[in-house]
Amino acid sequence: MSKSRTDVLLGIGAGVAAAGLATVGAVAADRLWRDRKQAEALGTEEDFSVLPDETRVVVADDGVPLHVEINEPADWDGSGPTVILCHGFTLDLRCWVYQRRALIEAGHRVVVWDLRGHGNSGEGDTEAYNIEQLGVDLSRIIRDVAPEGDLILGGHSMGGMTIMALAEAEPGLFRDRVLGVALISTSAGGLHRITWGLGSLLGGAVNRVGPSVLKGVSPHQELVDSLLRGGRELREFFVARGSFASPVSLAVVRLTADMIFGTPLTVMSAYSHTLEDHDKREALANMVGQEVLVFNGDKDALTSAVHSTEIVEAIPGAEHVFVKDAGHIIMLEYPDLLASELLQLIGRGERCRGQQPREVPARGGSRHTVTDLSKRRRDLQARPRQRRSRQGA
Repeated sequence: MSKSRTDVLLGIGAGVAAAGLATVGAVAADRLWRDRKQAEALGTEEDFSVLPDETRVVVADDGVPLHVEINEPADWDGSGPTVILCHGFTLDLRCWVYQRRALIEAGHRVVVWDLRGHGNSGEGDTEAYNIEQLGVDLSRIIRDVAPEGDLILGGHSMGGMTIMALAEAEPGLFRDRVLGVALISTSAGGLHRITWGLGSLLGGAVNRVGPSVLKGVSPHQELVDSLLRGGRELREFFVARGSFASPVSLAVVRLTADMIFGTPLTVMSAYSHTLEDHDKREALANMVGQEVLVFNGDKDALTSAVHSTEIVEAIPGAEHVFVKDAGHIIMLEYPDLLASELLQLIGRGERCRGQQPREVPARGGSRHTVTDLSKRRRDLQARPRQRRSRQGA
């Protein structure tokens, strides 16, 4: 396998790391060193585990086993909503670790699951890797783990698209049971416009060649794994630069890299067509009447502001939280901010329970641009140790 072919694979495999590949030749060694030292200063070890109260295997309609974890308050009587979180492409349920802990601490029943082909869920036939099937899978999970009661649905990236597919297929469920929806770093369609932070020309080239490269290398998983093991630091650098827009700990970078590169190449390849074909803009009308949170970052290389703005404009009354200095994996970059917004969404949904049809404004919702203070704290935490390391070198 040639070096250029390997570089393309790394970019496509990591998804958002494509932005780094375009400039890899110009990246100086001191920049790689500086970024890594800052990430190390913010922490190299962290326990990302959450002990579930119950683990289930929900069998999809085509026989694929879906891994589901449930946390339920000891005194939960079914009166509160069940919160179901859906992760994005090449991630798994571990990406929700911070929000999951916050929701559990607040006394909510929380359900997380691995999308087919991801994490601990099984793989299916190639033709079943599409957004519509993910919506069917989510419906099956709801019937199994939350057959009654109110629902709060949250989805990041392809997880948000999964919720849109469910809204398209089952508008009655949204009308009768869904109190609120969180659409995080996602898109309702038009993903062909993604530039990966490279500009329209280079970004378009990545979109054109990426799926064919993945298809070509997917039978060679063992070879690719060996190449990636030999370049762990470079792999982590690309993941950090492509996934986040502000400093995060090396522990978080490694968790993200483990999820991305833990996704089989065959699964990445099989999903690539459905992401390009995805268009659920009409389905957004079925979310009118619920509380809706649209949450994304200003430096997201995959789902930029144009995607979130289109969603907000299609859902009158939606709340748009636009975070400065935030990338695509925003739930790990600004965990406390997203957890707070989810808790507020739940509160709004519960207050509006029974007020159907809810009065909504004629136009789209408001947009709040947020500068999260956690970035400043991370900067300050990393810099003194960074200076001391240089002085002692």
